[in-house]
Order: sequence, then structure tokens, then C-alpha cells
Amino acid sequence: MAFAFWTKSIGFAALALVTAPMALAQTPPAPPVMAPAPSTQVAPDAAATAEAAPADAVAAGALDSSYTPMAPTPGKGMPVDRGIDFQDQYSELGEYAYWLDTVVLLPIIVAISLLVLGLIVWIVFRYRAAANPVPSRVTHNTTIEVIWTLVPVLILVGVAVPSIDLLAKQYKPAPASAVTVKVTGYQWYWGYSYPDNGDFEVVSNMLSEEDSIKSGEPFQLAVDNRMVVPAGEPIRIITTASDVIHSFAVPSLWFKMDAVPGRSNEKMLVIKEPGVYYGQCSELCGARHAFMPIAVEALPRAKFDAWVRSQGGTVQGDEVAATPDALPAAATTTPATQDAAAAAPAAAQ
Repeated sequence: MAFAFWTKSIGFAALALVTAPMALAQTPPAPPVMAPAPSTQVAPDAAATAEAAPADAVAAGALDSSYTPMAPTPGKGMPVDRGIDFQDQYSELGEYAYWLDTVVLLPIIVAISLLVLGLIVWIVFRYRAAANPVPSRVTHNTTIEVIWTLVPVLILVGVAVPSIDLLAKQYKPAPASAVTVKVTGYQWYWGYSYPDNGDFEVVSNMLSEEDSIKSGEPFQLAVDNRMVVPAGEPIRIITTASDVIHSFAVPSLWFKMDAVPGRSNEKMLVIKEPGVYYGQCSELCGARHAFMPIAVEALPRAKFDAWVRSQGGTVQGDEVAATPDALPAAATTTPATQDAAAAAPAAAQ
């Protein structure tokens, strides 16, 4: 029996030695412990966020597209009841032309008219038949002929100098930075295109009497869509027509230029202050010639830009304001992110 016991013990030991490696080989290895992957989300830096917030606010303000039509000022930029003089001028050229008329031309006209009237009255009484039964035989007087030749020449020269200066200033080319507005005359309304701001066009028609009263504007001068321009800046106005000859005229701005089919006429305009200025077509152009008014609305630059955006146009600098330059990566990387980025290559190895 002892022999049998030892025989079984040796057999179990041998079986254990044979099966142990097989059991170890079939046991699945424990999964390796991986280092946590670095997070791809970068924690925003408080200072960078604080600096970005004002920039976003500025960009939002720069892209303002809110526009409300300006209410006209009674008596400004429009005719007045019983007016006998030119309208008040709101351009430097208009002020210069008004000075030329009232200070130079009007006194000369009054003086010549009074002189001629006085001479006629004097001749009627001094040289009437009853006072001169024997007519004078004098036909020439050298002194008088020299005087009435030289004096008109001097008067014309005195008038010509400021007049030519005014003409030269009126047709001075606009600078390259001027806002361009293309004015097109149609039968019987106006179209205003803005090639510098996306080349959109605004069509302007006269308002009815009821709509004019509601808007607080003068009838036959109020329109549904005005020509909007910036105040205090040079404006390049190009006129043309699609059918017949029209004339773009705004008296309070001392501006008048024909719109001719197949031709482009150019003139510069600078409006001194914001306001609404009215005019009318000044060239007989057809049956409804009297019903194609002009309304020019001059706005500060910021409000003009907002109006352009409200019409679907573009303003220079909007793209920069809408997409500010991205901050450098180092400015938005926290120390924890830098440690995780440094540990990533070591974990991969």
C-alpha cells in the first residue's frame, strides 16, 4: 500500500508539472495601463477672453445695419412760401456762388439799371422838343465814346474773374477716395447706384400726397427711396440717362448736371452738414417731367455705412471687423495644456 501511495503522489506531481505551463499560456494577459490622452479642448485663458470680448463688441458695432430715414428740417433744403431769394446753401460752392451773386453781380446790376433809368429820364426832360426847338448837330463825342467802351469792359472783367473761378471749382475732379454715386434718369424716376459699395441700385419714385403728409415731407418733393450720401466728404456724382435727357438739380446744394443717354457726366459735391435736401428734374423730359423729384439725405459716416449694409451693400473694412485676426496659439495655451502636450510623445513611446 505504501508503494501505491507513493506511485499516485509521483503521478499527480508529474501531471501538475505538465499542465501548469499550459494553463499559464491560456490565461489572457492583463491590459496595459495607458496614460490618459491629452485633451484636445484648450481651456480659454481668462485674460485672452477679457481682451476678446471688447473686440467682439467693437466688431458688432462696426457692422451695424440699422437705418431710420432722417426727418427733414422745415425750410432747410427745400423751397419756402413766398421766397424771393436763393435757397440757403449747404455746400462751399453754393456759399461762394451766393456771395458772387449778392456781393458782386447784384450791386452791379442795380447800379447799371439805375444809371440807365436816370439817363433816360434826364434825356426825356432835357432834350425834349419843347426845350430844344433847334436840334443839336453834334454826332460824335470822343470822351463819351471812350468812357462807354472802357467802363463796360472793366465791368465784364470784374465779373469774369470770380465767375471763371467758380466754374473751375465746380468741375474740379473728385479725389480717389470720394464716394461714387451713379445717377440714372428714367421716364419718370431716378436710380442711384453705388459702385464702391457693392454696385447696388436704389430706385426713387415720388410719394403720393397722402404718403407725403404721413412722412411730414413736402408733396411732389418726397420720395420713397432717397439718395443717401455721407456728409462732409467729397462725393463723385456721375449722371446718365436711359431714354431721354434729364437734369439732376438740387438748388440748396448748388448742384445741377444734365443726364444724357449714352454719356457720363461727372461732378464733385461736398455737403457741409447732415440733412435732407430736395430738388427736381430740370430738363423737360416728357409727360411726367414735373413728377420726378430728387431727395438727397446726407448722413454722418457711421450712419451712412449702416444704410449701405441695410441695402445689402458692402463697406470697406467690414471683412476685417467681422473676422478679427486669430490670437497666437501660445496666448491661449494654459500650463496644464503644455504639460499634457509634452507628455503625449512619452506615452506614445
